[in-house]
Amino acid sequence: MELGWFFSMLMFLWIAAVTPGPNNMLLTSSTANFGFVRSLPLMFGIMMGMQLLLLLVAAGVGTLITAYPPLHLILKILGSLYLIWLAWKIATSRYEKLETDKGSVKPVRLYQGLLLQALNPKAWLMGLGSIASYSLAGSMYSASVIAISVAMFMVNLVAGLVWMGFGSAISRLLRSRQSWAIFNVSMGILTAGCVVFIWQ
Repeated sequence: MELGWFFSMLMFLWIAAVTPGPNNMLLTSSTANFGFVRSLPLMFGIMMGMQLLLLLVAAGVGTLITAYPPLHLILKILGSLYLIWLAWKIATSRYEKLETDKGSVKPVRLYQGLLLQALNPKAWLMGLGSIASYSLAGSMYSASVIAISVAMFMVNLVAGLVWMGFGSAISRLLRSRQSWAIFNVSMGILTAGCVVFIWQ
């Protein structure tokens, strides 16, 4: 495997990971609402889901989705419904002080971040695109999939931390119920807006 191949793949994955989408909207909103530490399970769930999805695509599940358009349509519908549900959850979050460790409102959990990847067409496109474009044929296939997996882990970690940092910065502005409500409704609308990209 050549260095140029790896950097090209890394750039593709980085652009896919750092651009706005359901994962990044959720990470920003969760960190702003619940703080950095309480949002780490969501980030780890997203990263685990992406790795699992990549391995499923590499094992051939992705070809089923591309070969049978009705499966792709079902994925889009389920993904859209799940995003709308998450958007509603974000938009209607109640005011909570960030200093508290406990509260009646809970951040998005690890398993929910993992589940989002199964229903996130952007995640599937990232997995399909990376395997289709950057896996190597023959005896190099497994090694190339491992390299893609490592690269995906790295870019998802850095992109997640960037968006969580953005959420932490925003949290300093959320000192009143009104600013909290405006932010959550805005993030809910942006998350719901990601549904548009699913159908393009």
